[in-house]
Amino acid sequence: MYTIIFATGNKNKMIEIREILSELDAEIISMKEAGIDIDIDENGTTFEENAVIKARAVANALPENLKDAIVMADDSGLEVDAMDKAPGVLSARWMGEDTSYRIKNAKIIENLKDVPVKDRTARFVCAVGAAMPDGTDLVVRGVIEGRIGYEERGENGFGYDPIFMLPDMSVSTAELSMEEKNKISHRGNALRAMLKELRTVLN
Repeated sequence: MYTIIFATGNKNKMIEIREILSELDAEIISMKEAGIDIDIDENGTTFEENAVIKARAVANALPENLKDAIVMADDSGLEVDAMDKAPGVLSARWMGEDTSYRIKNAKIIENLKDVPVKDRTARFVCAVGAAMPDGTDLVVRGVIEGRIGYEERGENGFGYDPIFMLPDMSVSTAELSMEEKNKISHRGNALRAMLKELRTVLN
């Protein structure tokens, strides 16, 4: 059985990860569960670079008994076409790390106040990187396309979810159930793409 360590402490994210990767013959644990607590400088210019930077940093910090583990990490964010794909890789730090998403969402809506619905296109992007025990790296991308709404809607999501509308503008990702969201989410799509890669490498 393989061990996969995911570079996150987010319990909800771990539930999704374990569910999607469940068909692998692997024990899937968080970096916290592996006893790893390090600061990682995410200085990449793309989601893919940051995902690999995080995965490789954790891999380099593995204790001897976990040296054969596969380390995975993700990096995700929102790209708004009318804002030249901002906030992009800076999504979590845009307008300051301590700025609430309610303020960030209001700023995006303000920036797009004169933009017609057809030009309010946006996407959530997630890259998942895997640092393999042999020193090689795998990286994949998952995307969900949508549009920026005119107000926050929904209580189920977090971050930019309340202003991210599915393409027909009928519902925001914050109005979906967790099960509905996981089926179409950028992270879910990226994890399913990584599952395909790992099936090829591990079989």
